[in-house]
Amino acid sequence: MEQGAMRNVLWLSMLISHLVCSGAGYMLVVSQKTSEDPKWAKVVNALREKHDAGIFAYEDSVEQSLPVLRSVFPRYACFVATPQETSKDFVRSIHSLTRKLDDDPYTDLFWGILSGHDSANALQIARTSKPLIIRKSLACTEIALDRCEEGKWFCELRKGHGLVKEKNGSPKPIKLKQDTTSLFVKELNEDKPDLFVTSGHATEQDLQLGYRYKNGVFRCRKDGILYGADLSGKSHTVNSPNPKVYMPIGNCLMGHLRGPDSMAAAFLKSAGVRQMMGYVEVTWYGYMGWGCLDYFVEQPGRYSFTQAFFANHHALIHRLETCFPGSNGGKGERPSVRQTPLARRLGLGRQDLRGLLFDRDIVAFYGDPAWDARMAKGTRNWTQSLESEGGKYRLIIKPTAGKDSFKPVNENGVQRGFRPFVEFFEHRLKEIEILSGSEYGPVVTDDFILVPNPPSDQKAQAIEIVFRAKVVEG
Repeated sequence: MEQGAMRNVLWLSMLISHLVCSGAGYMLVVSQKTSEDPKWAKVVNALREKHDAGIFAYEDSVEQSLPVLRSVFPRYACFVATPQETSKDFVRSIHSLTRKLDDDPYTDLFWGILSGHDSANALQIARTSKPLIIRKSLACTEIALDRCEEGKWFCELRKGHGLVKEKNGSPKPIKLKQDTTSLFVKELNEDKPDLFVTSGHATEQDLQLGYRYKNGVFRCRKDGILYGADLSGKSHTVNSPNPKVYMPIGNCLMGHLRGPDSMAAAFLKSAGVRQMMGYVEVTWYGYMGWGCLDYFVEQPGRYSFTQAFFANHHALIHRLETCFPGSNGGKGERPSVRQTPLARRLGLGRQDLRGLLFDRDIVAFYGDPAWDARMAKGTRNWTQSLESEGGKYRLIIKPTAGKDSFKPVNENGVQRGFRPFVEFFEHRLKEIEILSGSEYGPVVTDDFILVPNPPSDQKAQAIEIVFRAKVVEG
C-alpha cells in the first residue's frame, strides 16, 4: 500500500474512532470542495452547532461516506450540497448507501439533502429550528381536507372545481375560474399555507396547474424567483417566506435540483420551503410519491414529514421483499421476477416490480431531516401505541372508524392506501425476539416495527404485537 493511501486509511480510522466515542447522533456529509467554500462552510457550521453533529468531508464521491456512517450509525445524516452537486446520481447514491449500514434491506437512518438556490438560501434552511405545526394546507390536486385543520384544493382534473375547509368546519365545494394561477399565488403570498401539495405535468423549469384542462403554469427565473404565468401571459411573483413543507407527489422532475435556476431551487428560495420531496425522473408508477399522503396528511400528527417519507419508503421496500424476493438486490442476490403468493393475491406483476424498483431510488428528500414538521392533530382511523417495560415491547393498533378503519382514506392519484402500519423507536434495539403476534407478519428492525395492512374483506380488528429487545447503548 502506498504511503498516501496508508495515511488516508489511518486518518479515516482515527476519525471513525473519534465519532463513535463521541456518540454522534447526527452526521453531516459534504464534499471537500464545498466544505472549503467559506459561504457553504457557514451552512455546515450552522448545522454542526445546531445538532452537535459530526462532520465527514469526502474527496470524490458521496459513497466514500459509507464506512463512517456504518461505524457511527447516526440517527440522522444530512448531505450538504451545492445546487451544482445535487444530480440524479447523487440522489440515487444516497438512497443506495443509506441502506447498507447493516444487513437488513431498509434505509438505516433519516437522511436529507440540504441545498438551496445559493448558500444564503441553504443557510436560512439550516438555521430553521422552530418546529412547524401544519394548520393550513393548499393543493392543486385533491387531498383529504377532512384530515386538515383548514385548507383548500383547486382541482387539476375538473376546471372550475375546488374544495375549501375552514377551521372547525367541514369541506365544502367552491366554484373557480378556469385559470387559477393568480389565485394560487395569492394563496401562497397572503394566506400563508404551511403545506403545499402539487401533481400534474412538470419539468425542472415549470409546473402546470391543470392536468386535464388548460391552466396557467409556475415557472422560475435564474435568480431563484418563482412566479405564476397565467393564460393571458401575465406574471404573478411568488413571495411566500413563511416556513412550509412542499409535496410534489405526482410531478415529474420537481425533485431534480438541477442547478440554481431549477424549480426545486426556486421553491426553496421564493416559497419558504424548508423540507420537500420530489421525483428526479419522469414519474409513471407513483408509489413513493402518492403514498407519502397516506402517512403524512391522512394520519395527521402521527409522523413528522421526515418520518412519513421514510415510512413510505420502508413500505416500498417491504413490498419488494415480500412480493418479489431477491429483486431488491440485498446480500448479493441476483434480481428476481418471481412472484410470491402474496403478489399474486394483490394482483402485482412484472410492471409493478419495474415500478417499485424505479421509484425506490429516485425521490429526493430536501431539508434538515431532524427538523420537525407535522400536521396538526386531527381525525385518524386508528390509535397506535408502543409500550415498553423491562425489555418487553407491545405495539397496539386499535381501529376507531368502524369496520373499514384500515381501508384507504383517499384514493386520488395512484398506488394509494393499504400501507403497512409503521412505528419508529426512540432508541435503536438489538437482540429482537417476537413473543406474540407473528401471525400478522411483523417486521422488526433496529429502529422501527412494520405490520402489513393488506386489502381484506374482514372488518378491522385490534392488532397486538409483543416482542423482547435490548436497547443499543451509545
